[in-house]
Amino acid sequence: MNNNVVLITGASSGIGKAAAKLLLANGYKVYAGARRVENLKELEYLGARIMPLDVTDEASLQSAIGTVIDAEGRLDILINNAGYGAHGAIEDIPMSEARRQFDVNLFGLARLTQLALPIMRSQGSGKIVNISSIAGKITMPLGGWYHASKYALEAYSDALRAEVRRFGIKVILIEPGAIKTEWDTVALANLSKYSGNGPYAALTEKLHGKFRAGYRAGAPGPEVVAATILKALRSNWPAARYAVPFQARLILFMNWLLPDRILDAGINFLLK
Repeated sequence: MNNNVVLITGASSGIGKAAAKLLLANGYKVYAGARRVENLKELEYLGARIMPLDVTDEASLQSAIGTVIDAEGRLDILINNAGYGAHGAIEDIPMSEARRQFDVNLFGLARLTQLALPIMRSQGSGKIVNISSIAGKITMPLGGWYHASKYALEAYSDALRAEVRRFGIKVILIEPGAIKTEWDTVALANLSKYSGNGPYAALTEKLHGKFRAGYRAGAPGPEVVAATILKALRSNWPAARYAVPFQARLILFMNWLLPDRILDAGINFLLK
């Protein structure tokens, strides 16, 4: 295969690990990075080159890019997967936590992309895959800062796509819905931490159960997202965005179809 050198962030679990495994199985050269480098050993056994990578640390970002270029002399695909959810009421979340949400989900991603773009421009080709969420299109209570970071990622990616297409670089958004990963466990821990007591406690209790059920009861595994990433990478003319699984596409359609008043009423009914 040509043009198959991949750098993927947040590869220690969930969507990142599933994508790395599938790409390795399909002949891609995968450089897998994560803060929890000890959790990358399985990928190393499968043939990936692993590295510590914290997307909020400038030195770590530069080291990751340098490692790939020193070994391969090129970078064909950047998969910006690292991210997390700090859930809780907007009133309760400390501003330091809100800023960290953006540092991980947007600014770290944007800085790594800045480092990758000159390389891709010199090649005249490249694909940048940003793992967003349907949370970048719809909004639920007690997730305001997470939603805000994903809405921002959507806008950032749209602007980037228009700017770099002239250099042969394609920008692709992946918008997962509910997927069985560790993500919801972290989000729910933060939800209970920040809003489990106080004026939003009753709402937190109701949302906690529904949130858990949505992610654990019938939600597909991260492999379905990995398959969508592979589909996008194989396409000569990938779509701007891919919502996955089917339920996510259905939710986005309903969000587009219904007026805000009806959507608000539906959310209020669900949380009674």
